[in-house]
Amino acid sequence: MFRLWVRQFKDTHMLRDTVIEDSTQDTRTHKILNSLEKACREFDLPVPIWLDNNISSFKQTSVTRFTKDSFIEDVPFDYLEIKVIEEDSV
Repeated sequence: MFRLWVRQFKDTHMLRDTVIEDSTQDTRTHKILNSLEKACREFDLPVPIWLDNNISSFKQTSVTRFTKDSFIEDVPFDYLEIKVIEEDSV
């Protein structure tokens, strides 16, 4: 099972969170992108753009923060954080 924790923050307070599970046989990258899209749909948000700093931090720690710069539309929060909390066992 693959699980992605998505949290929305404003002024250091968590506004809301969700855990998206994916049990498909997709690649890890597809699971991350699909889970992020599902969470954004649930939160009624646009899907953020992956900037270079998001990619590099996610590769190192499996955690990244999407700030307002990652969204095309204006968003009413400071950042959206994603974290892989469970990976598929091999």
